[in-house]
Amino acid sequence: KGKKRKNGKKKGRKGKKKNGKDGNRVEAKFKESGIVPDVLDTPPKEKAEVKFDDVRAGLGKTLTPTETKNQPKVKWSAEDGQLYTLVMLDPDTPSRADPRYRQWKHWLVGNIPANDISSGDVISEYISPIPTVGSGLHRYVILVYEQTKRLDFDGPRQTSASARGRGLWKVRAFAEKYELGDPVAGNFFEAEWDKWVPKVYDQLATKRKK
Repeated sequence: KGKKRKNGKKKGRKGKKKNGKDGNRVEAKFKESGIVPDVLDTPPKEKAEVKFDDVRAGLGKTLTPTETKNQPKVKWSAEDGQLYTLVMLDPDTPSRADPRYRQWKHWLVGNIPANDISSGDVISEYISPIPTVGSGLHRYVILVYEQTKRLDFDGPRQTSASARGRGLWKVRAFAEKYELGDPVAGNFFEAEWDKWVPKVYDQLATKRKK
């Protein structure tokens, strides 16, 4: 049941509440994949629904960079009037065996009302997975944090044509800085190089030259 506001109306949630067996499965998958402890200390209890055009991310499902080239739709059990922060990152840069640039920030949006991402503050625009050739499967992690208040995020905004400042980024430090606590929802998928990746690198290189 939703929370009652002072005027007697209930403060509802958008989306179904995920708990019980589903929550246990999410926690187990995040631990089995090594995302805990590579990225997080505590796994989310809820699965965020992540859909790229016609394909869905599914707690470790293998997708391709071509399938994930466009910004996904993400839904979770959001509370009306609540603000959230959404993150997507790659902890396996340049490879899972040699993650010396861990973590690479692909997408960051803050101050999202409920789960209306289009109304949030875009800090880093979406860049699709760009695993280098021969580096094997990379994990791509999507996390949702609940904010305690509207936040003023410092630092430059990053467009989808900019890779600067995205490597060696730490979501733990970011969450601590803005007092976000542990993620309330999450999902992840895996992907390795395909023919779409060079097109993204070409775009980034072209924009840097201008």
